[in-house]
Amino acid sequence: MQECFGMIQNGKDMKNKKYPDNIVYNDKLQKFDANLKPYPTSVGAPGFEPIKVDKNSSVSANHYFNSRLEELREEYKNLIQEYNWTRLVYEADYSFQPIVGHIYHLYEKKDKLLWLSLIAPNEWNQPYVGSFKLQTDGKWEKISYENKIR
Repeated sequence: MQECFGMIQNGKDMKNKKYPDNIVYNDKLQKFDANLKPYPTSVGAPGFEPIKVDKNSSVSANHYFNSRLEELREEYKNLIQEYNWTRLVYEADYSFQPIVGHIYHLYEKKDKLLWLSLIAPNEWNQPYVGSFKLQTDGKWEKISYENKIR
């Protein structure tokens, strides 16, 4: 019984033992954790300098973020426009299977419905909406008919 009391007493002493300042002991984890610290913990450790923040750097950072935001806005605008043209072509009437890489022409009927055709706008007189090229990813790219390449 005396031995058990001695071990408990010794265990209690181990928990409450104070270590010198140059030894890093984590009481919560009950272990030495100097190697886990993000900062030097001994006199012999390499020194470090705090990062100096220059207020002038904020101007260039703001410039970067503003220009990046404008790029993203422009990219978003182009993506929406691309989506709308693709949706418009897919919702149009056509009675053939479009082939990737070929150019097709979108026209408007008198009842305001759209239809896709193989016939170029200079070959007849119909209300012309635009020319489109089917991409490999299923998107329709709006192209200028003058720059037509088959």
